[in-house]
Amino acid sequence: MPIDVEQARRDTAGCTAVTHLNNAGASLPPRQVVDAVVRHLRLEEESGGYEAAIAETDRIEHVYDALARLIGAGPHEIALQENATRAWDMAFYGLRWQPGDRILTGRSEYASNAMAYLQTAQRYGVRIEVVPDDEHGQISVPALRELLDERVKLIGVTHVPTQSGLVNPAAEIGRVARAAGVLYLLDACQSVGQLPVDVREIGCDLLTAPGRKYLRGPRGTGFLYCSERLQDRLEPPFPDLQSAVWTGPDSYRVREDARRFESWENGVAGRIGLGVAVDYALELGLPAIEQRVTALAAGLRDRLRALPGVRMHDRGLRQCGIVSLTVDGHDSLELVRELRARRINLSVSAVGSARWDLAERGLESVVRASVHYYNTEEELDRLCAALPAPRPHSRG
Repeated sequence: MPIDVEQARRDTAGCTAVTHLNNAGASLPPRQVVDAVVRHLRLEEESGGYEAAIAETDRIEHVYDALARLIGAGPHEIALQENATRAWDMAFYGLRWQPGDRILTGRSEYASNAMAYLQTAQRYGVRIEVVPDDEHGQISVPALRELLDERVKLIGVTHVPTQSGLVNPAAEIGRVARAAGVLYLLDACQSVGQLPVDVREIGCDLLTAPGRKYLRGPRGTGFLYCSERLQDRLEPPFPDLQSAVWTGPDSYRVREDARRFESWENGVAGRIGLGVAVDYALELGLPAIEQRVTALAAGLRDRLRALPGVRMHDRGLRQCGIVSLTVDGHDSLELVRELRARRINLSVSAVGSARWDLAERGLESVVRASVHYYNTEEELDRLCAALPAPRPHSRG
């Protein structure tokens, strides 16, 4: 069924205040999510934090069930985290590295992941190899296949990069990884919530995502999917009372499920809100969400191409709700500040967040407009009308 956009906007208080085109940064949460968070905070206020968590055990456990349903996993394969970066770190730093191990990754990899690769290379003598892009600007699956050998320990890929609108061929990469018997870690920060994501179909061993982006959940929430077949091979880098049991003066036993990657202390209200956000997305249906988001983004690209001095920088055979652009003669950060002052929210992707990609293309930064299903055609028109005229010399 098509999405009832008017109802979605009625559920979203921010739609009356701003034109929000920064959904790849943090979406506007629906009132159902906000109400769930506030409700639990009130319960903590009235009864105490520990007591509130005990009273809401069923709602907390539901978050695992909802996320499992969202991505086609089992609840025992889900670990809740305070953000996607920590979820990714718990997976990556749970691997045991040896000198000469190889990591294969893509040119569009996000800075936090790339710096973790670099740190591991410096510590352990691991080699990082960036797989070339194909003619569409996405990771080349044939090139990936050619680079595989017995020394490859990990294929780490960002599903939807932060800066270029493309959707990497995650399932094709998964088939290559499975055939070679190589671990596959998928950063799904920008895809979960705007595209259908099924870990069985993709074939990844590990997947990470936040709550605040396209899922429309609270900030300070995220999750890790760790395949059941992999759980006993990864050691949590930071064991504590949630992830392990202290069995004796000099021994401990790690949990057998994905919660071995969790910490005992967490923001319970945010996690409950995350579960409500997932329920909201599932009720709308991810295919319907993808259809509307993709159509809005395509319409925005068409509008922007018709404007003088606006340059598009999206890549990929398949494109999503992220639209990247520059305006001749205008610094991207200053432009975003000016638009934000007019209550049009966008963001900037700078070279420091995607150096292997943006620097290769000679870009210091791009303006990022990211649509969601509650956005409207009128809001796209408002953005295009607000963009400034080009200047003779570009700085961004």
